[in-house]
Amino acid sequence: MTDQLTVSVLGTGIMGAAMARNLARAGHTVRVWNRSRDKAEPLAADGAHVADGPDEAVRGADVVLTMLYDGPAALDVMRRAVPGLSPGTVWAQSTTAGVDAVADLAAFAHEHGLVFFDAPVLGTRQPAEAGQLLVLAAGPGAARDTVAPVFDAVGSRTVWTGEDGAAGSATRLKLVANSWVLAATNAVGEVLALAKALGVDPDGFFDAIADGPLDMGYLRAKAGLIREGALTPAQFAVSTAEKDARLIVEAGEANGVRLDLAAAGAERFARAAAQGHGDEDMAAAYFASFVEKATD
Repeated sequence: MTDQLTVSVLGTGIMGAAMARNLARAGHTVRVWNRSRDKAEPLAADGAHVADGPDEAVRGADVVLTMLYDGPAALDVMRRAVPGLSPGTVWAQSTTAGVDAVADLAAFAHEHGLVFFDAPVLGTRQPAEAGQLLVLAAGPGAARDTVAPVFDAVGSRTVWTGEDGAAGSATRLKLVANSWVLAATNAVGEVLALAKALGVDPDGFFDAIADGPLDMGYLRAKAGLIREGALTPAQFAVSTAEKDARLIVEAGEANGVRLDLAAAGAERFARAAAQGHGDEDMAAAYFASFVEKATD
């Protein structure tokens, strides 16, 4: 390949690890770091160099890719990486950080001479592992040729939303998309919980909506995880879904919009996490419908 880059991936959880593997498979030189080193070490088998610190990971990198828990976590890690950063390095910030946090991250990038791309992704574990994420990106056209091979390695398509990453246009689109995904996820759990409470066979519901406008693959996929008890490993964890739901609510409030479903959804995710389901797939919000843990 002609566009071989040195890429630093900071954050190797569910999404970051999959992205790092696909970058290595695409022929890039990959350096990885994670706060819990045990989550990064398996990537050595894929050819990635496991760094001892963020500064070591980013030293000499063409592109730094962050996939961390939230905006403050991304800012903290990048501050720790400062000794290894060089002016002109491209930073693709893929953490779902929220609108306000993007401005803080972009300000950090400007302060240190980094080329900032607001680049969250749509997708969960399976599309991440397959390199089929949808990349939502905003950043300067002059640097897109540099970052394009990275986006091509982790995603099936890149949707460009603007020239200025600091404006957060990609993050805004991500929050809108996630508001639908999280609402649909909670609806799946509630319909199964109600069916259980009323003694209705869920298959009767699925037969009733089959092949009609109310049927959807996502409904059947998430319902299958619940019914089969296949909530681990998580495609997208309950705790992360709660964080994203709260970012959505905050964004709405900041712009004069009341998002009742998103707020209720955040509480459902929080309740499920408190019941011990925080690391399970977000479909485990199903359990929030019950006072005690449901067994099926």
